[in-house]
Amino acid sequence: MRKGILSLTAAAAALALGLTACGGDSGQTTSTSTASAPAAKAGKIGVILPDSKSSARWETADRKYLQEAFTTAGVQYDIQNAQNDKTAFQTIADQMITNGATVLMIVNLDSGTGKTVIEKAKSQGVPTIDYDRLTLGGGAAYYVSFDNTKVGTLQGEGLTKCLTDKKAEKPIVAYLNGSPTDNNATLFKSGYDGVLKPKFDSGDYVKGPEQSVPDWDNTQAGTLFEQMLTEQPKIAGVLAANDGLGNAAITVLKKNNLNGKVPVTGQDATVQGLQNILAGDQCMTVYKAVKKEADAAAKLAVALAKGEKPTAASSVKDPETGQDVPSELMDPQAIYFDNVKDVVADGYVTKEELCTGDFAAKCTEAGIQ
Repeated sequence: MRKGILSLTAAAAALALGLTACGGDSGQTTSTSTASAPAAKAGKIGVILPDSKSSARWETADRKYLQEAFTTAGVQYDIQNAQNDKTAFQTIADQMITNGATVLMIVNLDSGTGKTVIEKAKSQGVPTIDYDRLTLGGGAAYYVSFDNTKVGTLQGEGLTKCLTDKKAEKPIVAYLNGSPTDNNATLFKSGYDGVLKPKFDSGDYVKGPEQSVPDWDNTQAGTLFEQMLTEQPKIAGVLAANDGLGNAAITVLKKNNLNGKVPVTGQDATVQGLQNILAGDQCMTVYKAVKKEADAAAKLAVALAKGEKPTAASSVKDPETGQDVPSELMDPQAIYFDNVKDVVADGYVTKEELCTGDFAAKCTEAGIQ
């Protein structure tokens, strides 16, 4: 894990100059912008992303789409990445508030850290938006994400489809769950348990080894899955909670000449995950149109920065406080070999980055234009 962050002096200087900077030793990345004169009435929006290791999306998609939305709206913004460092996460939040952020949007590293940041922001009169992950007990003003239980349902249905296609009989199914400190991982599991548990109970499927992967760490996921496969060599399906964990399992399966024979799920529609699907090593992924999520969050943030009180389309109950959090929830989509082209057509990944080398022929076969 990378440690350390920009010094307060350096961060303040970068913000004052309105530059885009990279935090040297920590790998913490920062994007700042100064608003044009017509937007000077609006406040500044601070965004804290969680890391760049657990999923490529945070830097390749979320940052890009948020920047575009804020620039179009003509508001000042500061986007930083905590690189999975809880101390850095809190210090970045303090810096942002000190440097004039009037709205704070966070992707928490865990609910405890997120709650501390939200409470500090509230004490300074700064409204907060939970982006992608709900901070349990945090009391954010808004929550913007996908229907994460449905994400899990799609994963469970996807694994079922792929096992059926392979005519698997009483398959042993292993779970690689997401981080135990991420509420989204809990929701994903609720979704795929809803599909798979009845099959375990009926005896159609056999529940195999199960592990939750701390911090969504792909290296740990590989180690854990290797242990699981040693414990149960006849694993016939892997419910992996995202593409990174799925690829970790696939790497181990390749060592044992089992890739393509054991269906593996995923999530995030990363280039790596989609290539694994094209190669036949990954059963499916779940595509979350991040641009829609980023645009919805940016719209709320801009309204708050202008002193407005926007309304949300729905609400989500915080299981710790019982309070309803005004929410915007996007709809996820299951992706298999036959509709990988949908992700390309939507502009989330490009043909050029996906269809490299040996994948060119597979892209043609999958109808990717």
